[in-house]
Amino acid sequence: MEGNLTKGPIMKTLVKLAVPIMASAFLGTLYNITDMAWIGLLGSKAVAGVGVGGMFTWLSQGLASMARMGGQVQVAQCIGRGDREKAHGFAQAAVQLSAAMGIAYAVFCLIFVNQMVGFFRLEDAEAQAAALAYTKIACGLIVFSFLTLTLTGLYTAQGDSKTPFMANLIGLVTNMILDPVLILGPGPFPRLGVTGAAIATVTAQAIVMSIMILGIIARKKENVLKGTRLFAKIPAEFLRGICRIGIPTAIQGMAYCGISMILTRMVSGYGAEAVATQRVGGQIESISWNTADGFAAALNAFVAQNYGAGERERVRKGYQVSLWTVGIWGVLVSAVFICFPNAIADIFFHEPKAVATAVGYLVIIGFSEAFMCVELTTIGALSGLGRTRLCSVISIVLTGARIPLAIVLSGIMGLDGIWWALTSTSIVKGIIFTCTFFWIMREKSV
Repeated sequence: MEGNLTKGPIMKTLVKLAVPIMASAFLGTLYNITDMAWIGLLGSKAVAGVGVGGMFTWLSQGLASMARMGGQVQVAQCIGRGDREKAHGFAQAAVQLSAAMGIAYAVFCLIFVNQMVGFFRLEDAEAQAAALAYTKIACGLIVFSFLTLTLTGLYTAQGDSKTPFMANLIGLVTNMILDPVLILGPGPFPRLGVTGAAIATVTAQAIVMSIMILGIIARKKENVLKGTRLFAKIPAEFLRGICRIGIPTAIQGMAYCGISMILTRMVSGYGAEAVATQRVGGQIESISWNTADGFAAALNAFVAQNYGAGERERVRKGYQVSLWTVGIWGVLVSAVFICFPNAIADIFFHEPKAVATAVGYLVIIGFSEAFMCVELTTIGALSGLGRTRLCSVISIVLTGARIPLAIVLSGIMGLDGIWWALTSTSIVKGIIFTCTFFWIMREKSV
């Protein structure tokens, strides 16, 4: 069966699936960094505004993960058991849920955009205006992002990571062309600033979604998404199955974002440069985050299919291979952040105060990159086993500890204390998640 991850050499199977996903993640990283570099030319206030607006698109990804993770794990486990008909049912339900939640989130954001942006108490009027403009467009058309994430997960569940990669490649090229044109307005084009950045983002997302839909319709290759009916009634069995796996993941993602919003509000007390640093620093950090998340998506499908097929030892070996791979990558990223922070900061910031703030962030956050990579990869493996509730509990408790820790440390070290709160909890999460996986794999019931 094409897309079967239960046979063949483990390393070769994982790499074949993971490389296009990680390449897609690199494309996303490249876009984000390019986007922030262009916006950086507008000044730190514009970057801060986009950073606040980006918080709400990030929050939406937590909600979108319910349909994506629930659909991906259930579809992969059904394929592992050889039940293609049930796999189609879960896939269709995931797409339907994704579309409905994307539209609902967009309506909510458009109604309450002023209150949402007001939460961060941006003191600068320019940063406030930028946040409002970006949020209205990026969140108002967020349904493209919801469907793109879900379709990517369902393609991956079938062992096809190449189609999402090609779609994301075309989307990246579109973004890279539109960004300078819409943000800076060269020649006859209007200078739209952060509004142009938002338009470029949603346009690229719409293109990526459209390409993946065309791939389902046009290609003769078997795909559980073929024949999907968007307005059909969702059977209770499929809805329960997706919610059982997906809701803990959604709660985890949204709680993580909510905690980050509270921390961003704390950071905003140190000025627009601090908020801009957190936003840009997060994009730079996505070099490791997106790579690990990409490998975790591949491992999730691998573990789910093999778990469905009863291949326990293959699950264990696949996780060990992945752990070494992302761990080494994380160590390399840490070395770059700690040793060359000035060179990185100079790319995105042009004001001395902002550069100094960014350097401090990169050095401190650099110590946790390997642990963060291990954490994300392990969450992918545990989710493939269906243990999303356990992942949610561990993640929410330890991530939530950042708030009191940041309050204490910032009282001692100022802004650096908040960065150390992020780093220390990431280190602890990486260790605990790894120990949890090996403990679960020793259980006879797995």
